[in-house]
This record gives sequence, C-alpha cells and structure tokens, in this order.
Amino acid sequence: METATLPAPKGRPREFCTDAALAAALRVFWSKGYEGASLAELTEAMGITKPSLYAAFGNKEALFHKALDLYEAEKMAYTREALQQPTARAVAEYYMRGALDAQMSSCEPKGCLGVISSVACGAEAEAIKADVVARRASSQRMLVERFEQAQRDGDLPAHVDPAGLTTYLIALLQGMAVQAGSGATRAALEQLIDTSMAVWPSK
Repeated sequence: METATLPAPKGRPREFCTDAALAAALRVFWSKGYEGASLAELTEAMGITKPSLYAAFGNKEALFHKALDLYEAEKMAYTREALQQPTARAVAEYYMRGALDAQMSSCEPKGCLGVISSVACGAEAEAIKADVVARRASSQRMLVERFEQAQRDGDLPAHVDPAGLTTYLIALLQGMAVQAGSGATRAALEQLIDTSMAVWPSK
C-alpha cells in the first residue's frame, strides 16, 4: 500500500493512502463518468485537497488513467481468467458471467467504466476516449487470438470468423453494461447470457 507525504498549509506534512484515494476516485468516475466527475467531488471523496491531488496524481486526466488501471486490475480480472478456459464456449460464458457479477455487485456503481467513459463528448474527453478505445482493442485482440487457437484445436467450426465472433461477444458485453446501468435485473441479464450460449456456434 502506497502513501504520499505532501506539504500541508500549517504544521506537519499530510499523509494519506494513495491506494485508498485512488479507489475513491475510481468510484466517482465509475458512477458519474469522466466529464461528470468534478474536481470538487473527486477531492471530497478522496479526502484530500486539490493541491494534494495534483501533487500525487497529476491533473484530472492523469488521475482517470490511473483509476482505469486500477479498474482493469481489480474489476476486470475475470477477463484474464476467461481466456484460460478450455473451450471457446467456456471462454465466452466465463467472460459474460464475470461481467454480470461485476455489474450486479452491490458495493459498486452499475455498468462498465469503459462504456461510461467512451461515450463522453467534448475536447477534454478525446484523450480519455482514445485510451479507452486502445484498451478495448487490446482486449479484443486477445479474444480473437484465443478463438483462433480454438479453431486450430478443432473447437470452433472452420466457417466461423474469430474476429466476427469477438465483435459479437463484445457487443453483447457492452449491451449488458448499458442495461445494467439502466437498472436491468440480474435475472434479465442471466436470460440474455443463456440465450447467447444457446446460439453459440458448435462443432
């Protein structure tokens, strides 16, 4: 756990846990999106002053990138575990059920931080959207490679396009995130997963 020691207006330097502050910032970004999160809301949630935020994390954009790193490391761990599943079908199902568990968590905001932030608009958000798009592209490449391997292993029919299958799965995941953010029930999203698995290409 990291701590930051920053100058205080009077007396001893102020110390705070940067990990805890970053986790608090992540929750604000997650619930409000990049543009919707004000510096006042961020500093209040983090329990620090604006000068302390700038000294420890840089500006708001830099803080968001660090929060996105934390989001991927902690909230998206299931995506890495999904790739280790023995079949393409199991990969997809693990991915979708992991996303559902994350989206239905009672202790976190609903929806996907990447989706929330990628729909931001305005000049300030261009770098944010570019980062989200780049991270998504990296995740998609790993899925395509996993489905290509499944095809070589005879686990996927030869006529199935791994890239197209990946796009289909990502679209389902993004749709789940939007619906979760709009108040969809777990039962409704589980039905979507079950339907998707029912039409998954088989050998």
